[in-house]
Amino acid sequence: MTTRMKQMPAQIEKVLLVQLVVGRRSRTEAEDSLNELEKLAETVGAVVTGRITQRKDKPSVSLLVGEGKLFDIQSACRETGANTIIFDNDLSAVQVNNLDLALGVKVIDRTELILQIFARRALSAEAQIQVELAQLQYMVSRMPVSEKQHRFDGGIGMRGPGESPLSLRNEPMRRRIKDLKIKLNAIQSRRERRNARRKWPLVSLVGYTNAGKSTLLNAFTEAGAYVDDRLFATLDTKTRRVYLPNGKSVLMTDTVGFIRHLPHGLVASFRSTLSVASESALLLIVADASSSQIDEHLKIVKQTLDEINAGNVPSLLILNKCDVPAAKDALSRLMSSYPGAIPVSALQRNGLMKVKQFVMDNVYAHYPHDKISHIEAHY
Repeated sequence: MTTRMKQMPAQIEKVLLVQLVVGRRSRTEAEDSLNELEKLAETVGAVVTGRITQRKDKPSVSLLVGEGKLFDIQSACRETGANTIIFDNDLSAVQVNNLDLALGVKVIDRTELILQIFARRALSAEAQIQVELAQLQYMVSRMPVSEKQHRFDGGIGMRGPGESPLSLRNEPMRRRIKDLKIKLNAIQSRRERRNARRKWPLVSLVGYTNAGKSTLLNAFTEAGAYVDDRLFATLDTKTRRVYLPNGKSVLMTDTVGFIRHLPHGLVASFRSTLSVASESALLLIVADASSSQIDEHLKIVKQTLDEINAGNVPSLLILNKCDVPAAKDALSRLMSSYPGAIPVSALQRNGLMKVKQFVMDNVYAHYPHDKISHIEAHY
């Protein structure tokens, strides 16, 4: 059980991170998850004032944490001026309500924070519909118990459908959910018709968030894809044509990054966008070779691919950011653990020709012959 705090100047939205470690979860995994939560908070512009961690055999049904730890959280809020508490765990509606009222500040969980980031980053009409759908489904399952909850006062927390929870009771929300699903189905139908007319095989870049997929797409295609060191820089897929050494081409698509505990509602809402992975001739799984948690991240990527029915699509592992010193130190171990992987630096454009050669040697060998004849007819 640990408590760690740091004083911050009074400005902007200040948050306290809280984590309950249940069962035999390793200290390293728990620490990495909390580090990731801090990055997520910083992505929405919050200042993290401290962290509180508790280890228990099982969570409290009413508060998640124990009553003693609740006192520590109250003290930390007073000492640091934190006005928002973000839990690394999923909270039930009852737990959110009890914590909100007991602490007197806004309380949200990891899922709601990720939904907020998606809401801020969604640019296209499709992404905005997908995010709104995920938010509404989240709100239906966590309708507040009390009108006095501080979580709806503004700042980080549910926007859009979450602004006025008591005026958006279940029935209107369910009607809106139904309308949004109809719109997404229409978008999916248009995408399927467009894909049927596709001239070239599709190759998708997938991987953990912030692994460098957008930078890699830019390196291959000069696509001008938005690049940011914050998490979830890319929500809208961008597809560009990539020319191979044999004169043929593929379409390469950048996809939304994966993350541990990616909300199921988001996976479901973004299914039409994520389906590009299952429709691909090849997946380029991009991993940050400089990350100490690369093995854990790759497990999460595999689990997510299985969840979106893309687990059996042929794939190539790309070890990105190999120009970073930490990656250079780990490369020998990584190549031993993942034989066949190709080390690259998307930023310095090293190793890209090896990837193109692999795509050339494998994609067209497995692409349907009727499609190949259709493709070659265009040359």
